[in-house]
Amino acid sequence: MKTLENNLKEFMTFKSKNETKIPISVIKVNDNFILGIYKGKKGPADILIRYRQKLKNGKWSNIRTPKHIHWTVDILIKMSQEEKLTKQFLDELMKNWEREIYPMTAEERDQIELAELLNYDKKTLEKFRELSRYGEYNVKFLLLLAKLLMLQERTNYPKGKLFQNLINKLKEGEDIFSILQTATLRKLR
Repeated sequence: MKTLENNLKEFMTFKSKNETKIPISVIKVNDNFILGIYKGKKGPADILIRYRQKLKNGKWSNIRTPKHIHWTVDILIKMSQEEKLTKQFLDELMKNWEREIYPMTAEERDQIELAELLNYDKKTLEKFRELSRYGEYNVKFLLLLAKLLMLQERTNYPKGKLFQNLINKLKEGEDIFSILQTATLRKLR
């Protein structure tokens, strides 16, 4: 059985349809989350995103696939506790979407270092630290996950607007049905 004491790449390696998936890059986000990215199949620069989470019993979860619905529900929980700060956090995500995220090439994908993507200044992390008290995900994990989901969307669907639409619906306080429906759409619009 793989344990965390082994190297992180081995810990995050898995089999899918008789194919061994070895991560391009892995990062221990904090004591509770390990995140890895892999080569995907939707296009030449596609990435798969997977993570493990430390469970309450101290063991690590199976390797999981994050979905938009997961972070959306987490944001809704955070918003119910700290609405103003959560909306500022969404503004930070939108700023990333608009200014920092571009489609990548296969070469760029193969050279991604998750530590560099998580390179947020301490001021930003401290500003949103309070939100880590609510929901399932801490701010550091959410920032990295959001950047990766944005990269994935920009690369595979350059004209896609799912992430942008979802952030806007969350900020505008759309009804929960509309928000969750957007988060679970299969096709990017």
